[in-house]
Parts: sequence; C-alpha cells; structure tokens
Amino acid sequence: MPARRKSRQRAIQILFLWDMRKLTVEEAIQAFYQSLYSAEIEEETGEEPDAPADRDSFMEALARGTAAQVADLDGYIAKRAENWRLERMPIVDRNILRMAIYEMKELGTPPAVVIDEALELARRFTEEEAVPFINGVLDAVRKMLLPQSIS
Repeated sequence: MPARRKSRQRAIQILFLWDMRKLTVEEAIQAFYQSLYSAEIEEETGEEPDAPADRDSFMEALARGTAAQVADLDGYIAKRAENWRLERMPIVDRNILRMAIYEMKELGTPPAVVIDEALELARRFTEEEAVPFINGVLDAVRKMLLPQSIS
C-alpha cells in the first residue's frame, strides 16, 4: 500500500486524464495502470515492471469519489472562488480543489491535512501562483463545511 501522498499524486493524474480527455473515471484509472504507473515504476527502479500493477485502493477511492460528486464539488468551488469561472481554471487546479473538498467532506481526513496535501500537489503539478489561490478556496470551503473547526 503506497503512502497516501503518493496515492493523492496518482489520483490527480487520473483526474487530469478524466477531465482533459473526457474519459470515464474507470477508463482513466485503467489508462493510469497501463501507462503512467509503469513509467513511475520504471523511473523508481530502473526496470520495466513485469507483473500487473498493484492496485492502489486509496487512489482509486479518491478518483472515483471525486468524479462521482463533481457537480456538488464544483458548487462548493464556485461559491468560494471569487471572480473565477470553473471552466477557466487550469485543469490541475480545479481537480486539486475537487479532490481536496471530496476528501475533507467524505473521507473524514482532518482539514489541515487535506489542505496541506493539496498545497503540496499544487507545488508539484501547477504554477506557484496557484498555491495561495488553492489555499484560500479550500480554507473558505473548510469554514463552510466545518464552521466550528479550528484547523
């Protein structure tokens, strides 16, 4: 079982495929295992993997859950992303936001952890200017979802 940070990175790659190519989430997961996962293993080990990919259940849950609730998640983003239309946001940014809100709302991960992990994803996969934007939107959504929460 990979670390959750690695699972989140993989889920963002799947959601990018899903959103960019308009695949079903299942097709995007399969595409990940068939190509991106193999490249990831080869990069880490220097060898091409022989066996089929080990399944990453947390990654799959994040990708499936986020895709299944996209309309609801987009509603939260639209309410808190002032002056930004969702379709104008970079694909990576909107999927980081979607996935973080899904994890906060549905998986019970502490909001501080979710926001920190989302900011790490932003630093790795998008422009540095996106980091404060993502932080602001997620903090505002956190306050909507958990008004009594401190973190």
